Amino acid sequence: MSFEYELLSQRYQKIRQLEELGFTPYPHKFAFTHTLGEIISRYTGATAEELAAARVGVRVCGRVLTVRRQGRAGFAHLLEGGEKLQIYVRQDAVGYKDFTLYKMLDAGDIIGAEGYLFRTKTNELTVHVERLEFLSKALLAMPEKWHGLQDVEIRYRQRYLDLIANPEVRQVFVTRSKIIAALRRTLEAHGFIEVETPMMQPLYGGAIAKPFRTHHNALDIDLYLRIAPELYLKRLTVGGLDRVYEINRNFRNEGTSFKYNPEFTMLEFYQAYADYRDLMDFSEELLRETAAAARDGETTVQYGEHSIDFKRLARYSMKEAVVEFWPYASTRPKLDDLGDPARVAGLMEAYNRSAEEKIVLPAGASLGESVGLLFEHACESRLIQPTAIYDHPVEVSPLSKNKPDDPAWVERFEIFAAGMELANAYSELNDPQEQRRRFEMASRR
Repeated sequence: MSFEYELLSQRYQKIRQLEELGFTPYPHKFAFTHTLGEIISRYTGATAEELAAARVGVRVCGRVLTVRRQGRAGFAHLLEGGEKLQIYVRQDAVGYKDFTLYKMLDAGDIIGAEGYLFRTKTNELTVHVERLEFLSKALLAMPEKWHGLQDVEIRYRQRYLDLIANPEVRQVFVTRSKIIAALRRTLEAHGFIEVETPMMQPLYGGAIAKPFRTHHNALDIDLYLRIAPELYLKRLTVGGLDRVYEINRNFRNEGTSFKYNPEFTMLEFYQAYADYRDLMDFSEELLRETAAAARDGETTVQYGEHSIDFKRLARYSMKEAVVEFWPYASTRPKLDDLGDPARVAGLMEAYNRSAEEKIVLPAGASLGESVGLLFEHACESRLIQPTAIYDHPVEVSPLSKNKPDDPAWVERFEIFAAGMELANAYSELNDPQEQRRRFEMASRR
């Protein structure tokens, strides 16, 4: 018999024994008076004397983390809402039935406890239990209590177990919720309307990626999970929704890394009668307000060894960024060098002599493409503080409007932080003949 099967059998036996004692194994409801967080927040500063005088009655519930039995009394710690609180159980206070329940508890079980607050001899805030209720039995063993759950693969595939074993992980979910709420508040304060667009599409588009395919049985047609909501949001803009956004799930059937996931959430918004500089200003506000909401008013976040401040966006044209963030001082270019094909070719050779990952230039690459590759390889990873890189080559930006004074470049920007791309935006190309010419040009390359 395997250990897991033996453990499961023991836990089922305990459920039967609890039923014989008169406990309902899986009750429908437990009416609590306080969350553990409320108790900790409200009574952490209360002294033992103050608690004794007030005799604060509470009904709490949570998952059993630890049990320390000491003859006819003992302690346990409950986990609920990311907070931990100690309970104290004495046989003469709770009676034979409830104390028998206490003796049969395993780590992972869920219980309810009724009693009053006091402080132990070690001054720990604790519930002196007068009544216990059984709510649910954990049928499998919890992770070892001192080392917790450390296997990264298990932590990400079984988030529920990660949350139980590593309560600090809960903060990731709380912060994400704050971020989504802040994005919505800021967008709606600027007159944007939230919409939902189809996830299953007959033609996928809006980005370059390999899609997931599914089948619609009733219509007997193949559909694709969207790789972006762009085409449908643009149609809504055409229909008169001048400011529209969607916080959406996208699906891309490609590789995975810490930067990429096959299923991910993205915010996409469109604003009529505006250009890329308006969007740059608004994106700066959006990031600042979101960071402040996630960090309780602060705009600085810690990412690895870096302290990143979202209070403002540094702004560089792509050419300026190559000069500013070039990694090798001895070959640092001047701005004029990036307008000369021969000098750009020399910079690429100099970079390839020093870098481990070489730049491979496609046959017939234009000057703009070459500068773009220099930026991508040499500079992107060095953009740690939030930075907008604007004015991109037309060859790699088929949906963006040309700059009026230099049609080889377009009104587009990307936002980077911690060496990663966070956003991509541009003045939308709305000349249908020029759009067709761009697509035809790209298809011939």
